[in-house]
Amino acid sequence: MSEPPLPRKVLAAAALVAGGLFCVFVAAACERHPVDRADRIERALDGATRYLAVRQSEDGAWRSETYGALTDGVTLTPPILKTLWLSPPSPETRAACARAAGYLRGFVAGDGTISPQTPLDYPVYSAAMAAIVFNRLLIDEPSDANRRARDAWLHYLRDYQVTDRLGWNRLDAGYGGWGYAVRPPQKPETGRLPFVADLSSTLFAVGALRLSGVPADDPALRAALQFVERCQNFSLDAAGRDAGFDDGGFFFTAANRAQNKAGVSGTDRNGVIRYHSYGGATADGVRALIRCGLAPDHPRVLAAQDWLQRNFSTRTNPGVFEPVLAADRDAALNYWCWSVSHALRLLSVTTVNRDGLEVAWAPWLADDLMSRQLPDGSWKNPHSFMKEDDPLIATTLAAAALANCREVILPSRMSAPSP
Repeated sequence: MSEPPLPRKVLAAAALVAGGLFCVFVAAACERHPVDRADRIERALDGATRYLAVRQSEDGAWRSETYGALTDGVTLTPPILKTLWLSPPSPETRAACARAAGYLRGFVAGDGTISPQTPLDYPVYSAAMAAIVFNRLLIDEPSDANRRARDAWLHYLRDYQVTDRLGWNRLDAGYGGWGYAVRPPQKPETGRLPFVADLSSTLFAVGALRLSGVPADDPALRAALQFVERCQNFSLDAAGRDAGFDDGGFFFTAANRAQNKAGVSGTDRNGVIRYHSYGGATADGVRALIRCGLAPDHPRVLAAQDWLQRNFSTRTNPGVFEPVLAADRDAALNYWCWSVSHALRLLSVTTVNRDGLEVAWAPWLADDLMSRQLPDGSWKNPHSFMKEDDPLIATTLAAAALANCREVILPSRMSAPSP
């Protein structure tokens, strides 16, 4: 004789219990997952730092084995040193950091100025990053030598800003910014104006100033903000916005049409040539706005943040690129990952849009970065346009982005070795 069927209430209760146990199991698995991912991130960062540390020269510098223009030592040493501080500490990284800091101190002359034997290949990037690493070093080792070195690099950096002191005026498109000039860019009296300012160089410069304690109302930062705002597809006047162009994103420069990596998007209703917004520039731009003193709830900041959340990607540098420029879209993929991870951390943003759903960006980006890491601990971009095919450059950027992801996923795991 068969058993009588269980009452529906009993079946419902059993289902609830089973469902509850399943949820507990899933919750426990999800709770463990960030820890497991953090362990994988730690191992990935350890591999990256070991890759970088063994390629340091005896004098403490790093030099490219791919590009002759990156063999001066001072170009690659500051960013690699900063990345090592973001990574797990070890005796090797501590020793590498100490040698690198000594190398950068060696550029300071007796009068407290920077006196390189030859012009630097990328003076703004080098000076800004050197100031940033010495500012970080002063936290652990507040010595007069480190403070003197930081201040010397900052003074050198200020000389390259496009301002009245170099003959520029506020109507010039590059006014307030920094660029690639190998010497302080004097404005020519006649002829075509040179390309003197871009958003990336300007971000590095204002970041160095602010992280070193320069107040937001400093004249240099006020002028820089003017340049940064010119590089945003946005108008504070809601009635004056052009919906076809003002998406809140950023482009590379307002000072030179040919240098905008995503290309021209058209001419707006006021007859002004406009440029496509894209990922790397927008991440740089919103960071620059914050560094120049705008609040996180400022309309410009919110517009750029919205662009990043709507367009976030881990596999491509997002945005609309002109067909002729599309081949180089991902030449700065690791730079994009590096800058956007900094930007979203700075804004305390934890989620982005993915196929219409809100998802946590840090685990997503971390997993993709680790999937691209090579067995020797390095990263390498197949595209050469932005020199990310040099593993020293790609690894420095990717590892720093991964460290940012780790801090968002498990802040308590953040560590930084002291030279």
